[in-house]
Amino acid sequence: MTDEVANMSEEEKKNSGYSEANFDAQVNAQVQQLISPWMRFFLTYDPSPTLMKVKCPVLAINGEKDLQVPPKENLQAIEEALKEGGNRDYTVKELPGLNHLFQTAQTGSPSEYAKINETISPAALELIGDWVSDHTADMEDGK
Repeated sequence: MTDEVANMSEEEKKNSGYSEANFDAQVNAQVQQLISPWMRFFLTYDPSPTLMKVKCPVLAINGEKDLQVPPKENLQAIEEALKEGGNRDYTVKELPGLNHLFQTAQTGSPSEYAKINETISPAALELIGDWVSDHTADMEDGK
């Protein structure tokens, strides 16, 4: 957390509620969150059995610079689980140069998120829009 705070601008610190006087309390709050039962569940959960049961069309995307959900390992595991479960209608893509929020990024660090003016990459929006259109075209035709 100290590194993240060091990389924040004064405006980001103000907007995040950071204060030097409350730093220890903020660190303690984050530690409590990290050791919570939900976080332990989240960190040990294997989504593969659930993904094997998914039969509807799936679009699974990650940004290449996603540091929170490593794209190569996760996309490969998603694809393997969908395939093993018999799903034949899935698309798995790693989007070059994008972070966890699908923003065009330099590093992918969460401390960079607020510094990027782009809300979401036009390339990500286009991919999502095209995929949805392709998968709903039959619905429009009444099929």
